[in-house]
Amino acid sequence: MNNHVTILEIDKKAILYNFQYFKKKLESTTKVLVVVKAFGYGSDAVEVAKIVEEQVDYFAVAYSYEGVVLREAGIKTPILVLHPQLQNMEQIVRYHLEPGLYSFKTLNAFLKLADEKPLMNYPIHIKFNTGLNRLGFSHSDVPSILIELKKSNNVVAKSIFTHLAASEDLHEYEFTVGQINNFAFIVKKIYDHLGYKPIIHALNTSGIINYSKAQFDMVRLGIGLYGFGNTPKETQNLKNTHNLKSIISQIRTIQPGETVGYNRAFVASKLTKSATIPIGHADGISRRLGNKNGFVTINNNIAPIIGNVCMDMIIVDVTKIDCNEGDEVIIFNNQKHIEFIASKCETIPYEILTSISQRVKRLVKN
Repeated sequence: MNNHVTILEIDKKAILYNFQYFKKKLESTTKVLVVVKAFGYGSDAVEVAKIVEEQVDYFAVAYSYEGVVLREAGIKTPILVLHPQLQNMEQIVRYHLEPGLYSFKTLNAFLKLADEKPLMNYPIHIKFNTGLNRLGFSHSDVPSILIELKKSNNVVAKSIFTHLAASEDLHEYEFTVGQINNFAFIVKKIYDHLGYKPIIHALNTSGIINYSKAQFDMVRLGIGLYGFGNTPKETQNLKNTHNLKSIISQIRTIQPGETVGYNRAFVASKLTKSATIPIGHADGISRRLGNKNGFVTINNNIAPIIGNVCMDMIIVDVTKIDCNEGDEVIIFNNQKHIEFIASKCETIPYEILTSISQRVKRLVKN
């Protein structure tokens, strides 16, 4: 049992609100796939899946073991594995996960497995690269893919999909429209010759916001579910889902000239009251937030982090704050603070959320 006093609250109502916010942007017939990879963007994949399971058509994870965790928790909804590895194909079948195949190596390996089992009409997903240049088949591969699919009764192409490279950046509008058009061209070739019509999907969160006319049959909702849009205005329309909290372990009085923390990074210029909090860089608090670059909130007051962030602790200045040992500490509880942390760390909210260590206790707030 995890009794760590540092807790990440996952706000159930906020997740449901955000889901409905994006759902309203879609046609009534458009399916929704929710992305719960990376522990549900640093929250809890199982809990997030349970919250929205009745309203979604698919879940997606990056790797097969993430799907196994969901299956073992009782999640029955179809699960797309976005980046399956050859050595995990057996596991994918065993837990009835659905592989996103992106190369002839992965396609042929799965077809071989499906033939050996044998499987019958097992759902697979075919990914095409239209400009992100990360994973995916090329448009020139379509004829060869069609040959393999048409000669096998062991698998069925459940969906055809691609991933947009810059859907959040309207300066890249022309490039993104080009991606969508290239994908539509690939889809037409497949539809013309396959004999049945797989589900088609291309849009991520930013795509839903900026290119809703290209929603095809399904969209993939990721960071939007967790409270972040592609602009500050869009983010304001969403609710925060991650609330990171801790407590004060000890309060100390630091005399002028005394130092605090490793490398004596903070030197008190005057009488200072400090509070030590049980969360550190092993929990996801970047060392870049030390030395007053970051802050926490105690009793509605800002307390700057002083000295270097330790592995398991931070120390904050509470000289002007009326507080006691055991009082609650808010590490962050809104998108604006998360975005501030991201800017100080020269990164994006995705990294701040997914960096929250698994030793931090997760708790669903209803």
